[in-house]
Amino acid sequence: MMGLMVGKESRTVESTTTCAAAPASDGTETREGPAGSTGGPEPGHREAGDPEAGDRGAGRSSTRAWTVRLLVVGIVLAALNLRPAIVSLGALLEEVRTGLGMSGTVAGLLTSLPSLCFAVFGVTAPRLARRFGPGAVVCAGMTAIGAGLLIRPFTGSTAGFLAVSALALMGIAVSNVLMPVIVKQWFPDRVGSMTGLYSMALALGTALAAAVTVPVTEALGGNWESGLVLWAALAAAAVLPWLLFLGERGRAPAERTPARERHRGEWRTPGEGTPGERVPGRHPSREQTPAPGLRITRSRTAWALAVFFGLQATAAYITMGWMAQIFRDAGVSASTAGLLLALTMVMGVPLAFVIPRVAARLPHQGPIVVVLGTSGLAGYAGLYFAPAAGALAWALLLGIANCAFPLALTMVGMRARSGAGVAKLSAFAQSTGYLISLPGPLLVGVLYQHSGGWGLPLALMAALLIPQMVAGVLAGRARTVEEEAAAGR
Repeated sequence: MMGLMVGKESRTVESTTTCAAAPASDGTETREGPAGSTGGPEPGHREAGDPEAGDRGAGRSSTRAWTVRLLVVGIVLAALNLRPAIVSLGALLEEVRTGLGMSGTVAGLLTSLPSLCFAVFGVTAPRLARRFGPGAVVCAGMTAIGAGLLIRPFTGSTAGFLAVSALALMGIAVSNVLMPVIVKQWFPDRVGSMTGLYSMALALGTALAAAVTVPVTEALGGNWESGLVLWAALAAAAVLPWLLFLGERGRAPAERTPARERHRGEWRTPGEGTPGERVPGRHPSREQTPAPGLRITRSRTAWALAVFFGLQATAAYITMGWMAQIFRDAGVSASTAGLLLALTMVMGVPLAFVIPRVAARLPHQGPIVVVLGTSGLAGYAGLYFAPAAGALAWALLLGIANCAFPLALTMVGMRARSGAGVAKLSAFAQSTGYLISLPGPLLVGVLYQHSGGWGLPLALMAALLIPQMVAGVLAGRARTVEEEAAAGR
């Protein structure tokens, strides 16, 4: 990916009497000649007692460390920008509808627009990443988000508002797909923790947008245009760290070299077994390189993950687009409704960090899927029977249910062996999933307008959780898409 910016770290050659290999700090191997070899060091090696080589190696190591730190900052800032464009609109949906003269059906179309854009543009992300590099594509995505958020409130028409919203959502779509890929390539042994960090930042950005948009709008005189445009500044800040990775089409060190250690002729994942322990079936060429011409559609796990992703996205965008309106129709004030939506989203901050770490340690993620789905069923039931009286409890329960998103991202990283496999699986699961989620928010708007209440929409939301749990349990099984595609299953 972006590893061309980073020089190889220095490696030390040791004299031994047997043929061996030791992993360097960047995941590469230190190769040594056979017993008795007196050949000179390989390029990039340094010999003991060579202070200049040591200084050069330390400099390269320092450069790589700062590059990784900057990448982490970029990932966090990018994640903070992946939901405010959607959630801020949900908090002010009634004001936007009034200002632009939208019907309930058109508002439903507006809340379905994220799913449509994610499906259409997300599938292009792997191809763009191969051509320009993932860092450059994410940088362009952050720029598109900022431009869309800056222009959107001042278009003056429903058609213009929809079109410019699509520009911002396009940037979100490609970044959505590439975040798991970047994590897999740069942090292959920390997929759970880095996905948790990214998901936590995403949840934090969502919660901030839900909590701050209405109060800031009121402070600015009740002008909804000002309440929406302020989020362009956050997107502009996110562009900066990714500028360093423009033009870099190389892969990360983790992608270039096997993340495996070799001991006595055998390969093992760090942390699996003990040095020298034989672990059958482990070899870097098979672990890190996907099968040529991987056909992702042959994998049942890929399809299950796509369905799970799509149904959790349906629930998430219905919640972001309509939950504040449900509370407002129940008699809750606009500011309180915004805070309740923020509470739902802020639940994802701690849980989005914990759930991926727990999921990465489990052989099967099905139990987590069931717990999250059950929380959603309880939350929807509460919204139907006592939307205002138990508003706090329902917001908390739906916040737990919405954490199916970081779980889905974690499973994307776990269900493929290589960065290239993750890219294909991420693009397939997200694009197909967002196509599946497309009708949900729109249908909720239609049912709300024609039924005059929230009974039928809530029944629909609860019903969709059942197949979501089934698909999640199937996607959580310990297998990879490369294995299934190769076997033709």
